[in-house]
Amino acid sequence: MTDTPVLDIRDLTVGVPGRDLVRGVHLTLSAGEKVGLVGESGSGKSLLSLAVMRLNPPPTRITSGSIRLAGRDHVTASEKELQQARGAAVAMVYQDPLTSLNPVRTVGHQIVEAVRAHADVSRAAARRRAVDLLGEVGIPDPATRVDAYPHEFSGGMRQRVVIAMALAAEPAVLIADEPTTALDVTTQARILTLLDHIADEYGTAVLFITHDLAVAAGFCRRVEVMRHGRIVESAPTAEIFARPRHPYTRGLLDALCTLEVDPARPLAVLDDIEEDPR
Repeated sequence: MTDTPVLDIRDLTVGVPGRDLVRGVHLTLSAGEKVGLVGESGSGKSLLSLAVMRLNPPPTRITSGSIRLAGRDHVTASEKELQQARGAAVAMVYQDPLTSLNPVRTVGHQIVEAVRAHADVSRAAARRRAVDLLGEVGIPDPATRVDAYPHEFSGGMRQRVVIAMALAAEPAVLIADEPTTALDVTTQARILTLLDHIADEYGTAVLFITHDLAVAAGFCRRVEVMRHGRIVESAPTAEIFARPRHPYTRGLLDALCTLEVDPARPLAVLDDIEEDPR
């Protein structure tokens, strides 16, 4: 892993007319780095990830700041440049796999399209790559299931197909937005192992968005804590869990239910946590 950022976000603000929703975010990822982005629903995690992909729906837009992807300015990029970057430079696994899959095309056809969009290979070679990807993410009998349609898969299997599509062009940065939410524990472990292998073997930087602090603790090397559209704390994973500095981070950890928690003790109420005086 090198120290040169493949993703460099500086002072990024995203909003709608009259209101900022993501405010002054600084975030960097180096090749092979696994960074967790945690926070409550509505904290701005997914909005930030969509800004990196340049897919924010109107009237949401980037109002200030910069995003550099593999050294290139991603904010001022043309639509043609964005099409080239999406998939090859940066790819994303979304929360809901149904929003990523075309219901009238086989999953193999869709993965083949993703492969051929960024590589000059024959359809037969792209199909072999699609079968390999489905096998890597744990789809049983991938040589047969490559010709199945999205509705023929369970929710968990559809999510695995989406992950295979995201990996088709071996992107420099992979944004994983709650990628294991729909998966059982065994499959979740396989997907995390796969993502870990991709980061280490191919140098892919992974931005792992999750509400599951246990998953973040086991997978990520660094954790960014987001609240109200801001990054309120950033530290190595072990430090975040052992010595959280921001009151919101402490509140998130205090709100976890564990076997050791006193059932008579009220859980933390996050709305009562004051903003960091900084």
